[in-house]
Amino acid sequence: MKYRIGTASLIAALAISVQLLAQTQPDHNQGTLIEFDAPGAATVSSPACAPSCGTDAFANNDWGEIVGSYTDVNVVPHGFLRTPDGHFVSFDAPGAGLGVGLNEGTVPYAINDLGVIAGQFDDPNHLFHSFIRYPDGSFTTFEAPGAGTGEHQGTLAYSLNLYGETAGVYYDGSNVQHGFVRSRQGEITTIDPIGSIYTMVCLETCLNIDGAITGYYVDASYVYHGFLRKPDGTIRVVDAPGAAGLTIAASINQDGAITGYFVDSENIIHSFVRTVDGKFSTFEAPGAATGAGQGTTAYSINDSKEVTGLFLDASNVFHGYSRSANGAFYTFDAPGASTGSYQGTRPSTNNQSGEVTGWWLDANSLNHGFVWLPPSCDGDSKQ
Repeated sequence: MKYRIGTASLIAALAISVQLLAQTQPDHNQGTLIEFDAPGAATVSSPACAPSCGTDAFANNDWGEIVGSYTDVNVVPHGFLRTPDGHFVSFDAPGAGLGVGLNEGTVPYAINDLGVIAGQFDDPNHLFHSFIRYPDGSFTTFEAPGAGTGEHQGTLAYSLNLYGETAGVYYDGSNVQHGFVRSRQGEITTIDPIGSIYTMVCLETCLNIDGAITGYYVDASYVYHGFLRKPDGTIRVVDAPGAAGLTIAASINQDGAITGYFVDSENIIHSFVRTVDGKFSTFEAPGAATGAGQGTTAYSINDSKEVTGLFLDASNVFHGYSRSANGAFYTFDAPGASTGSYQGTRPSTNNQSGEVTGWWLDANSLNHGFVWLPPSCDGDSKQ
């Protein structure tokens, strides 16, 4: 499960990360958190897949379906679909490597409300390919023109919209990373903001129904900028006010609002929401520490402008949060999450009901999935 999204050490640290454990967060005023592991998921970590061993939940749709990947006891990654009633479907993309101990395999990143799934797989030659999986279990695989064919090169699909358009990145023959968008008909267009030496279309929720795309890029001075690519192909730079060399645009909703995070001149992390007309608001989660390398990150925004992400406390432990459009916060932790440095609870996406999915890391460096249900969902959820 090789994630070719390496950037600065800060971003790598923030990215650290069928049998329902049915453990819930005790304070129901803060919602309910359900932990889960995919059937067949490894029960111990391995250097071959760390820090992504176990079960990683990446995205949920408005029906409560969740997709992600898990590593088995042979360190083979497989995709999974978790239904709203807690059942799992495991799958492998055609051509995915299944070698024992090699950490090849299938990693889904996005699911739309029709149940269509997008992601990437690593073949036996360690070449990346993109896939689309349909609700009947059939697959389409594809490569971006210009993608390299060497080891650890190729094409990775990260986001998917309701129309079946996909977006992601590819590595060329010189190992340079570029963004792409693929139409439902299969036409692929490269995305590189002017001056980019590294383009990242962000994961899971970065392509909306109108075809607007967000992400970030690195310029020749190694400054990180967010970007918005409009449906007509024009690209606008998205730099948060107060950013000192690093802005990460992490999600776009159907109305075009963008969320993400930035680092200020004191190396403190802050989150932002950018409205469709370009206005920024910034925020911090309650309990977030304010030391260098600490603060609040935002990863996903839904159509009600609810945002989910994590914050780091004074001990650099990850905690999850959900923030409403009016600024009210819920914070949550998986009951089994480790309280070690750069461990804890790591949200990934939120759906229109405000349900959050993601993963948590235990004391043995093994990942587990979770879904957090806001208080309004308690008692009537299918979970």
